[in-house]
Amino acid sequence: MLRVASIVALVVTASFKNAVLDKPDYRSVDYMWRIVIGIGMIPGLLAIYSRMTIPESPRFTMDVERNLDQAESDADFVKFGKFDIIEDRVPRRVEVPTASRRDFITYFSKWPNLAPLIGCAYSWFALDFAFYGLGLNPSIIFHAIGFGNSRAAVPNQRAFDNMYNTAVGNVILSIAGLIPGYWFTFAFIDSWGRKPIQFMGFTMLTIIFIVMGFGYNKITSENQGSFAFLYALANFFQNFGPNCTTFVLPGELFPTRYRSTSHGISAASGKLGAVLAQ
Repeated sequence: MLRVASIVALVVTASFKNAVLDKPDYRSVDYMWRIVIGIGMIPGLLAIYSRMTIPESPRFTMDVERNLDQAESDADFVKFGKFDIIEDRVPRRVEVPTASRRDFITYFSKWPNLAPLIGCAYSWFALDFAFYGLGLNPSIIFHAIGFGNSRAAVPNQRAFDNMYNTAVGNVILSIAGLIPGYWFTFAFIDSWGRKPIQFMGFTMLTIIFIVMGFGYNKITSENQGSFAFLYALANFFQNFGPNCTTFVLPGELFPTRYRSTSHGISAASGKLGAVLAQ
């Protein structure tokens, strides 16, 4: 979605070029960011509509609602596209543990159940700490690829150039590393596996960050293009690695009754890492 946002920002910026250059009060800039954010609501509304209209998963219907008949109907929808809501008879119930605070503590008090939660939470924390840290400092990368800060003498031209360069730079960085990384994960996540991809991604990111960190002054002073390449390579291994698997694993490792809670704990750990990075 971040990649789509970059394209939207570029299109909106280009569309308001004449307005930005002609009006010294920058009011058009105020319209621009509002339009970009407003367009961002569209995917959210589509997601809400989809979530309100699709049936529950068979696993949720059986494990949480404990309705075996409806679970069988939901399974038919998954397999054959046929969906029925069963309301005219007493449903068969499945005896499974009910989600509760006591059961939550009991379940996660066992190390085999707690270890995956700690692993998911810390992985997401470590990823977002680095991911948002990189995202805060793209200016040197934009300069290295020819889209740095504008040196135009006219303030309006300088303002437009800076916004345009930022939008184009984000698109280039997405194409150079982020998008290919997603496609590599899509191609290998089932055949290679989630854990190997996550382990490989973190390993490669560790090596790349060590090189970028300890060699920062030398690389940026002598060859900024090399630093831009390392930045794109880091983006590639973020997406061909933990930036995908940290979303997938929490949705697969936990029982249905605590899946959303565990996913939320993992995601909150990631946001904590993002806050610390900033």
